[in-house]
Amino acid sequence: MKILVIGASRSGKSAAILARKHKYEVFITEFQPKEKFANTIDDFEKHSIDFEFGGHSLRGLNKYDLAVASPGIPRNAEIILELQKNNVKIISEVEFAYQFCKNPIIAITGTNGKTTTTSLVTHILNESGKKAVSAGNIGRAFSEIVLDLDNQTIVSLEVSSFQLDRIDKFHPNIAVITNITPDHLDYHGTMEDYVNTKWKICSNQIEKDLLILNYDNEYLNKNCLSKSKVQYFSLNELRGGAFVRDGVIILDTQHKEEEIMPISQIGIKGQHNLYNSLAAILATRSFEITNENYRSALSSFSGVEHRLEFVRSIRGVQFYNDSKATNVNSTWYALNSFNNRIIWIAGGRGDNNDYSVLDSSVRKFVKSIICIGEEANNIYTHFSTIAPCSKYDTLEEAVYAALIESNEGDIVLFSPACKSFDMFANFEHRGEVFKQIVNKLPD
Repeated sequence: MKILVIGASRSGKSAAILARKHKYEVFITEFQPKEKFANTIDDFEKHSIDFEFGGHSLRGLNKYDLAVASPGIPRNAEIILELQKNNVKIISEVEFAYQFCKNPIIAITGTNGKTTTTSLVTHILNESGKKAVSAGNIGRAFSEIVLDLDNQTIVSLEVSSFQLDRIDKFHPNIAVITNITPDHLDYHGTMEDYVNTKWKICSNQIEKDLLILNYDNEYLNKNCLSKSKVQYFSLNELRGGAFVRDGVIILDTQHKEEEIMPISQIGIKGQHNLYNSLAAILATRSFEITNENYRSALSSFSGVEHRLEFVRSIRGVQFYNDSKATNVNSTWYALNSFNNRIIWIAGGRGDNNDYSVLDSSVRKFVKSIICIGEEANNIYTHFSTIAPCSKYDTLEEAVYAALIESNEGDIVLFSPACKSFDMFANFEHRGEVFKQIVNKLPD
C-alpha cells in the first residue's frame, strides 16, 4: 500500500513511522521549510521514509492508495482538492491509528475542557489500580503509542474537530463531548458544520457503547441521535448521570443516588473543572472505580500545564498561566475562577471573537486589562469603557506592566482568549515564554 502523509509535525511524523512499521510505502509532504524539522528528518531517514519540505508536489497523486492529513490542514488546500479529484481517500491520523488498536478507548472532545478531562480520566484510572494512557491531541500522538499498548491498557484519547473531520470507522467505546461553543470557524466555515463535526465522535457507536454529554450546553442537551447509551452531567440536579446538589457531587445511575464528594475537595479550581470532573466520573464508572477512588483521585489531581497553572507568588501577587485559553469561552471560565481582583493579560490572533460574553465577568472581577498581539486594538476598543486598558508590543512588557500595577492579593492572569499563532508557535510555546518571564521577575 502507498500512503501519502500530509504534514510532518507530531501526528504526521507518528503516522508515517507507524505506516512504515507495517511495511507500507510512505511519502511525507510538508509545506514548511526543512529547517524547522532537523530532528524529524533524522527520524524519517532512520525509518526509510521519503519526504519533501517547502511545498506540496501535486503531480502523481493518483498513485497513492490513502492520504493521512495532519490536523488543521484546510479543506480547500490545493493538495486536498487534488487528492479528491484523483479519488484518493483522505483520513485523519486518529483514524489511521485506530485500525491498529484493540484496546478500550475513551474519546473526549469539546471546545474547552477536553485536555483536562482526558488527563483526569487517565489519572482516575491509574490512581485506581488500572492501566491508562493519554494520547491524541494531548501529549503523544495516537499513532505513536498504539503499537506499545498491552491488552490491559485503557486509552484516554483527546480528539479535536480537525481530527474528527476525517474519520471513517473510528469507534470509541466511551465518547465524551465536554461542551460546544464557537471556535475554529475559519476552518469549518459555519457553526453548524463545527457542531456536526464534533458529533461525529459517536457516529460509529453501537448500543453497548456510552456517550456522555454536558446537559447544560445548548448544543448537547437535545436532538441526540446516537445509537449508544447516553448519560448527562450537569451543575443542576437531573435524573441519571452526574450532577451537583448542595455542594456535593451526586452520581445517579440505575435510579440509585450516591454521594461522591464535596466539590470543595476537588483539587483544581473553577466551575469548568467541576464540569470536567463530572464528565471524568461518568467516563470511568464502568471500569469499577470506587467512590473512595474518586475522592482520592479528584482531590490529588493538580491540573494540566498551561490551564490555570499557578506559576509564582511575588509580594502577595499570584501569577497564573492560562495560555491554553485560545478562545473567549475558555477565558470566561478562567475569569470566573477567582475571588481576588484580576489583572488580565489578553490577546493574540482572533477568530471572529465576540468579547461581549466576557463583559459581565470583567465588570465583576477585573481590575485592569493589558492587551497584546494582533487583537490588542480590538480588545482595547471593546473593554476600554468597562475597565482600565493598556496596550503593549510584547508579552514581556505586558508582564512587567502587570507587576507594576498589582497590589498584594491581586491575581495576574494570562488568559489570551485568542490563538497563539501571531507571536508564538503554539499555546504551549506561549505558556512556556510566559512562565520564563514570570520566573525572572524580581522578588
